[in-house]
Amino acid sequence: MRYSAALAALAMASLASAQNATTVVVGLAPGGAGPALAFDPPTVKAANGTVITFEFRGAPGNHTVTQSTFANPCAQMAGGFDSGYIQIPAGTTEGFPTWNLTITDDSKPIWYYCAQTVPSPHCIGGMVGGINTPDTGNTYENFLAAAKAIPPASFSGSATAPALTGPGASATAAPGPFSGSITGFAIPTEAGGASGSASASGGASGTGSGSGAPAPSTTGGNNNGAMSAAANGAVVLLSMVAGAALL
Repeated sequence: MRYSAALAALAMASLASAQNATTVVVGLAPGGAGPALAFDPPTVKAANGTVITFEFRGAPGNHTVTQSTFANPCAQMAGGFDSGYIQIPAGTTEGFPTWNLTITDDSKPIWYYCAQTVPSPHCIGGMVGGINTPDTGNTYENFLAAAKAIPPASFSGSATAPALTGPGASATAAPGPFSGSITGFAIPTEAGGASGSASASGGASGTGSGSGAPAPSTTGGNNNGAMSAAANGAVVLLSMVAGAALL
């Protein structure tokens, strides 16, 4: 009897754990049809304590998960989270890096986008997502429409500041692991800074090897992002070539 009760308790705990975890695929078309400017699913409902796992699977792909606002969908929110740029080479079939964000305030929607601007701005291409978005008013559909309505000719991009935490969600570790030819640029660290280029072993190093992803223009955006981009300027110039051929 005690054995059965223990099994039941274990099953309940496993079910609760499963219900408190959600995966969002980054850079892959729904159903795995190929690389795309997409988060799949684009919206999720998540209670406090739920872990949202962003899995970077688009190959080739070069993407971020960056917190924004409904009013300004393609610019990092002041104090918002940012994964840094994750570059997945063509032909990659395994070892995809992930990033876990835990929901800390489910009373307000969380908006995010991809800050990559090479070869064209991913955000205005529709690569946006939301957590706990309203069903009326400031809906995901309206958020997506606002992003797509930004004229490409007037879009200069905005600098991002790598960060593990933001209003409503937080991470305890940077994206990873990075294996093979998968690389990361401007990856957030526990100290709140950013590494220049993440090594293949998954550790965040400040080597600035130039194999990471490009950062957007430093015009616009918040001051913290501008300073972060300036600090990594040399790596940015080297990285532009690596990201130009990727989504």
